[in-house]
Amino acid sequence: MSHLFSPLTLRSLQLKNRIVVSPMCQYSSVDGFANDWHLVHLGSRAVGGAGLIITEATAVSPEGRITPDDLGIWSDAHIPELTRITSFIRQQGSVAGVQLAHAGRKASHRRPWEGGTPIAPTEERGWQTVAPSPIPFAEGGPTPTELDDAGLQKIRDDFRVAAERALTAGFSVIEIHAAHGYLLHEFLSSLSNHRTDAYGGSFDNRVRLLLEVVRTVRSVWPDDLPLFVRISATDWTEGGWTADDSVALAGLLKPEGVDVVDCSTGGNVPRATIPTAPGYQVSFADRIRRETGMLTGAVGLITSPEQADEILANGQADLIMLAREMLRDPYFPLHAAHTLGDDVSWPVQYERARPRR
Repeated sequence: MSHLFSPLTLRSLQLKNRIVVSPMCQYSSVDGFANDWHLVHLGSRAVGGAGLIITEATAVSPEGRITPDDLGIWSDAHIPELTRITSFIRQQGSVAGVQLAHAGRKASHRRPWEGGTPIAPTEERGWQTVAPSPIPFAEGGPTPTELDDAGLQKIRDDFRVAAERALTAGFSVIEIHAAHGYLLHEFLSSLSNHRTDAYGGSFDNRVRLLLEVVRTVRSVWPDDLPLFVRISATDWTEGGWTADDSVALAGLLKPEGVDVVDCSTGGNVPRATIPTAPGYQVSFADRIRRETGMLTGAVGLITSPEQADEILANGQADLIMLAREMLRDPYFPLHAAHTLGDDVSWPVQYERARPRR
């Protein structure tokens, strides 16, 4: 069996392979509710054989949405439609995960195909954004409100209650979103965090809120279920978050009950120079894994079965997180198994189309 199709045990959970559908925003919700689009989008990747399927960034509060059209989990009313999705994913032999997120200063924007521009609080469908410091994401953009003690407590509480709802909805993995310039990443980076209190300045202060969120989520998330954290391993910008910081953070996350660090990069600076190339972020997953012993997920321009299998074979990561490639081919895992010579089961409804050797 190839490395890509070897199972992985995370606490009491076993993934049937190392292929993860990475969170990908669909901007197709109304008032945070999942609908038929989400069922088909996520369900088709389960039919396609992915071991773990993680929802798009799922907002823990209305003000934590990137756009008014984001998926949400801030209300008990969201649970039934999410349960419909997790039930279908399980029926296909895959595992359902949810990415809990707060967009911070990058909230209140239009959808990408509507220009992706900020929606001012005074505009229809807009709201006031919050952040560690009153620093706009882009020059000339809206200024977020600096979170005070009550605001910070609300963030912790929102993540905790969202985790409880995720369990009720049937998710088996939670990923905390601390990447791509969203709220928790904003606290980590000196580029967006200019605070002078216990949540700003030193490295220990800047990681404080993320660690508190991890603890509050882990306090209600069962001990036998895994917890992931997605980070941007570097800001790709002088004076920002670095790979060294990411290694140090991973070392702190492991004893807090985090099982996997999902290693992406960037997103906190509008015009960062990012040297994109096939597998350009894998080195960060590799370094964190080697230096901390933490399990890692690799993401970013991983497009072929051979490339994915080689990353695992070389010990650079434990999971392969696929995004755009899974948009191009929902059945990538089935096709990859054929390419790599692995004998995996196909849905019986599709068996007649299975390639023969």
